[in-house]
Amino acid sequence: MAVPHPLGEGGSLTYHFVALRYYLIPLIISLGGLIVGILIYTTAPEAEGHGTDAAIKAFHYKQGKIRHRIPFVKTIASAITIGSGGSAGREGPTALIAAGIGSILADYLGLSPKDRRIAVAVGIGSGIGTIFKAPIGGAILGAEILYRRDFESEVIFPSLVASAIGYSIFASIVGFNPIFGDYIEPFNVLRIPFYAVLGIIAGVMSIVYIRTFYTIRDLFKKFRVPNHVKPMIGGAVTGLIALAFPEIMGTGYGWVQLLEYGKFSGFLTFGMPILIFLILLVFAKILATSFTVSSGGSGGVFAPGIFIGASLGAFTGVLFHMLFPSIVTGIAPFVIIGMLALFGSAGKAPLAVIIMVVEMTGSLQLLPGAMIAVSIAYIVSGTKYSIYESQVMTRRDSPANMGEYHTPLLMDIKVSDLKIVNDIYADLYYTINKAADIMRTNGMLALPVIYNGNLMGTVYISDIENKPYGYIKDYYKPGTSYMKLENSAESAWEVITKNRTTWCAVAENGNFLGIVTMNSILDKYHEEVNKMNDENN
Repeated sequence: MAVPHPLGEGGSLTYHFVALRYYLIPLIISLGGLIVGILIYTTAPEAEGHGTDAAIKAFHYKQGKIRHRIPFVKTIASAITIGSGGSAGREGPTALIAAGIGSILADYLGLSPKDRRIAVAVGIGSGIGTIFKAPIGGAILGAEILYRRDFESEVIFPSLVASAIGYSIFASIVGFNPIFGDYIEPFNVLRIPFYAVLGIIAGVMSIVYIRTFYTIRDLFKKFRVPNHVKPMIGGAVTGLIALAFPEIMGTGYGWVQLLEYGKFSGFLTFGMPILIFLILLVFAKILATSFTVSSGGSGGVFAPGIFIGASLGAFTGVLFHMLFPSIVTGIAPFVIIGMLALFGSAGKAPLAVIIMVVEMTGSLQLLPGAMIAVSIAYIVSGTKYSIYESQVMTRRDSPANMGEYHTPLLMDIKVSDLKIVNDIYADLYYTINKAADIMRTNGMLALPVIYNGNLMGTVYISDIENKPYGYIKDYYKPGTSYMKLENSAESAWEVITKNRTTWCAVAENGNFLGIVTMNSILDKYHEEVNKMNDENN
């Protein structure tokens, strides 16, 4: 089965559905899922899913650390997922790949944790901006997508440079035309109320998209089958959906282009009225993406969000054209604005996608309508729901900015007030494989090293991950700084930064008592803030 491509990637507006051995689609997609599951869960479990969220998590909680193998595993796994017909996008994987490269460069250049985080965020923005041929929007996205209602201002200017370079290289090969062609229709102010309605619908549907995605993710987590085969199960379900709606396979950009120009003859509608087909296509894409990615497959949720929003925009445009044919003469603006209104609200990146509207269509004519629809969709969806669950509300809520906002209160919190975990450590005579498993299980990049109840030092994943065999005693770094129970949480945070970990050891007279983590410090901080707010109300 040949799929259509957008004009900016060499496609055309002439397409007729032809498929040989149509019945093999579920088998091919499920086989791709099996290969991806074995690859990911054998080599790099954190490469599963949509990618961008993993990069955001690394920024906030892992000091920008991304394992060096991740970009390579993510590249192969995503190519197999999308190439076999899975419903996923390339932007999420590109974001993680570029963020991983930023982290690797930061490591080799010996940059500080702060600069490594910036490099990761720059990678997210420049990667997405490059693949969409939207360098300005991508640069803004790298600063905006980290939070649900804030910006990381330090990321914007290096992202502009990186996005410009990435765009120049990429477009030199694939062409500089906007990805969805040039939109030339002038703006019509009479359509403003219709764009507002589209914004409301997109905001509500973004919540449906998010909740469906994570509900299915939670169901797969409960399945008592090996993680390696879960993407195969998700791929099989996606394949069955594709038998009725083959348009859901892959990124779907070519189908979006056909929707923009109202070329419905290229779709396999089975004779359904176009309004019914379009609304069913919205839900089919939501389910297919959820089963492909939430099951552990490797692919992005940005492109599916674009497809869902475009289908929703086409439905709205057709409906308004039927009701008000003299005002709504075509559906193209509703398709374009709908796709970015939905993702702007789902991804909590309204400003970035408003700018991307201009870059992806080569036109300023859609800007007023996009501003209205995207803003309303963002407000309707609220900040509770996001397709990126690792986002935090504001810079104040991020561990990356702990020292900037939280120091005064942390001076009054003692280590003894924090949750101390005493069962996460590596004994001096543990094998390096056992220690690496403990780190992966707990999402940590280092462990305290203990012998006979005494704190000996720290072992880092970077020192053991490529070693075939050995014991911790041969690889740990002695002399780790630690805290006593009477020390302040601020001092603990300083030690965490100094040791390049996400935790701090607690000891008395050399005896290991446990560790306190960044999250435990943040939890106690928020508890104290809430107490202060309650007292003031």
